[in-house]
Amino acid sequence: MRVAINGFGRIGRIFFRIALDRKINIVAINDIHGLDDAAYLLEHDSVYGNYKGKVSLKRNSLIVNGKSVVVLNERDPEKLPWKKLKIDIVIESTGAFKKR
Repeated sequence: MRVAINGFGRIGRIFFRIALDRKINIVAINDIHGLDDAAYLLEHDSVYGNYKGKVSLKRNSLIVNGKSVVVLNERDPEKLPWKKLKIDIVIESTGAFKKR
């Protein structure tokens, strides 16, 4: 199963950590903040502590423990390339879309 996370704030980041521990295939992250911020906040969490894995950056990807995850920066969810990336499930963690 191919999973994407829309929103990499507190909820998105903790889901990401748990998903990695459970071997869930996270393929992409979409967040309005930059790639550097995503890496820093994943590594240094004031509630859950420092991430013990290895985090680095390469072009538009976050490399976590050797696994590459595409990082997108799109505000409009209709423009996200979920189909192109063959995403099966999107975890909506922005808090922006509260109505069905």
